[in-house]
Amino acid sequence: MTWPLAVVIIVMMVVVGKVMSSRYRAQAGIIEDKQGNQQWVGNSNDAETQREVEDLRERIKVLERIATEGNSLDAAETKRISAEIEALRDKQAD
Repeated sequence: MTWPLAVVIIVMMVVVGKVMSSRYRAQAGIIEDKQGNQQWVGNSNDAETQREVEDLRERIKVLERIATEGNSLDAAETKRISAEIEALRDKQAD
C-alpha cells in the first residue's frame, strides 16, 4: 500500500465517522449550527419533559430568591432559609 492510498483511506474513515455521528445525533433530535453549538430540537410535547422543565424553573426561582435576599448571620434568617430548602426537598419527594 502506498502512502497516498493510506492518506485517502484515513480521510475516508474520518468522513464516514463524521457522517455517521451527525446522522445518529439527528435521529436523537440534536442539531449543530455552523459554530459547532449543539441544541436539542426533539419533541417538546412530552408530558414528563414539560413537568421536569417546570420543576427546574421553580427550583431556579427559589435559588435566585435565596441568593438575592440579604443574607445575614442572624440565626432566625438562617433557620428560615433552611426550612424553605427542606420544604422544597419534601415537595420534590412527593
